[in-house]
Amino acid sequence: MRLHGAVLHLMRRIRREDLHFGLSASRMSALSCVAFGTPRTLGDLAAMEQVSRPTMTRLVAALERDGYVEKRADRRDGRLTWIEATARGRRVIEEGRRRRSTFLAGHLAGLNERDRTALGRVIAIMERIYEKSR
Repeated sequence: MRLHGAVLHLMRRIRREDLHFGLSASRMSALSCVAFGTPRTLGDLAAMEQVSRPTMTRLVAALERDGYVEKRADRRDGRLTWIEATARGRRVIEEGRRRRSTFLAGHLAGLNERDRTALGRVIAIMERIYEKSR
């Protein structure tokens, strides 16, 4: 399907903007889950990223070692560990979002009005599909 291919190719190209930070796509994705939300447990992150707990444990350990996240024990349940982004981690995610947005904006600016309108309709349809599939 052309849509599938087009979306995959565009996402791969957009992700190249993240190479600037020296983090893998999986680390950037895991970091974004904690940078844009509330603290999460390893289990929460693994489920969100659709990976195993051992895989998420390795990702979080690398992010913690590099100063992007920190772990803290739950005060009420010692079995739980919360993962949250550090200020450095939030800065990287915000800068990554800015870089990706700038890339897209630059290419969208070259579209004519008709194509921008058509793209707006496609985006609305894709958002509806996503909402129905949640």
